[in-house]
Amino acid sequence: MKKKYDKLLLIAVIIIAIFGIVMIYSASSIWAEYKYDDPFKYVKAQSAFFIIGLFLIFVISKINIDILHKRANLILLICFILLALVLIPGIGSIRNGSRSWFGIGGLGIQPSEFAKLGLIIYVAKYLASNQRIIKDIKKGVLPILLVIGVFFVLIMLEPDFGTAMVIVLTLVVMIFISGVKISFFVKISLVGLLGIVGLIIVAPYRMERIVSFLNPWVDPLGSGYQIIQSLYAIGPGGLLGQGFLESRQKQFYLPEPQTDFIFSIISEEFGFLGILIVSSFLFFIFYRIIRIALRQNDLFKKYLAFGLGFGIIIQSLLNIAVVIGLIPVTGVTLPFMSYGGSSLLVSMISIGIILNISQNNH
Repeated sequence: MKKKYDKLLLIAVIIIAIFGIVMIYSASSIWAEYKYDDPFKYVKAQSAFFIIGLFLIFVISKINIDILHKRANLILLICFILLALVLIPGIGSIRNGSRSWFGIGGLGIQPSEFAKLGLIIYVAKYLASNQRIIKDIKKGVLPILLVIGVFFVLIMLEPDFGTAMVIVLTLVVMIFISGVKISFFVKISLVGLLGIVGLIIVAPYRMERIVSFLNPWVDPLGSGYQIIQSLYAIGPGGLLGQGFLESRQKQFYLPEPQTDFIFSIISEEFGFLGILIVSSFLFFIFYRIIRIALRQNDLFKKYLAFGLGFGIIIQSLLNIAVVIGLIPVTGVTLPFMSYGGSSLLVSMISIGIILNISQNNH
């Protein structure tokens, strides 16, 4: 039965995305004026992506969602090709030490963000189509873990540990809710811990991040610099903050505050109240998505909505955990709010798919 889409979800997304644009201006205007002689440099780019995102939400909410089910394999193949191409010198661009971007003019497209979406669609189809054998570890779970592992390796070759972790955690949660035994996840968690140790040994800079996480003052001008400056932003925020545009840390102390650490600037300028409002919006969005998922009888749509919802909330929690010093720096953006065209577009596309699903309860 066809019904109207979830208007409250759409309104919440638009409000938080617009607030994100406002905060991107606050966080980036000084740096943008210094570097580009244009304080609105980042705001204009993010606003353009926001408008494109709204258009995509409108289009995607109107199409037949079964197309995603039919084309899931093709979507995954395209994502695989893009992830492979970005690793080739001369094709992929290096930013912040990672070859994870396609440079298009002054903009950059990050294929790992779109791979996250492609994998959620593919895993949703796989779980829906293999419901009878999913509890059989060898026949049901290992094949999909192999696919996830291939993409994990490609993303780690960039390297982009943050995005890889968001993808793995999201897909593991999807597999978990499909009915796989908890004992399997205990075993795979141990394997995962060993894998993380291995990744740290292979790339010593990750150990530096962990050491700086445990005690950032060990290297306050190096590996511990970002988290120290982030805490310096959060600390003075108090209950109501320093006031809009009054952040001190954005004045060349906190590196690129408009991206991964925009939550720090929100905290500094709007205090605990700002943190509470932003967190409430993110959890409200998650709540509306899970509500939509639970109402679906079609397994593909149910798993797809769950996956997209968990992807958004897991990424949000990881970003906030980094900013307040609970986990090492991972380089994960805050959905809908951090500067970044790929991140915003993927988040908006996800909402478009969910709104499409919300119109159906069969």
